[in-house]
Amino acid sequence: MEQKTIVLGVIGADVHAVGNKILEQAFREAGFKVVNLGVLVSQEEFISAAIETAAEVIAVSSLYGHGEIDCRGLRDKCRESGLNNILLYVGGYLVVGKQDWKETEKKFKDMGFDRVYPPGTLPQEAITDLRRDLGLEAGA
Repeated sequence: MEQKTIVLGVIGADVHAVGNKILEQAFREAGFKVVNLGVLVSQEEFISAAIETAAEVIAVSSLYGHGEIDCRGLRDKCRESGLNNILLYVGGYLVVGKQDWKETEKKFKDMGFDRVYPPGTLPQEAITDLRRDLGLEAGA
């Protein structure tokens, strides 16, 4: 089976690296090729890496609460760069303060993200979604 590529990183001015490393390891163990950009990653860096590696997925994490600002416009920039069908995943502490999760999820889906994960989501949930979204499940 062809290995699918995920570009992974922590967007914006965020320097939270632990979750990023955990995701990288979990995705690799699940059989994905992972291009980990680390922390302090701009939208343009995600897009350039996705183009360079012919990635199927961009997985963005944000833990400092400014994900809504940092992620706005990413889907449009992907389309402008020819990445029309790339999957966009985002997760973490995406907004400042206690906000209703359903509203947060809707905001990010409205921005063009395919999957939106709350804080504390286990990597296995994203792996299951990746396999489903990429047609890797038996019978998919």
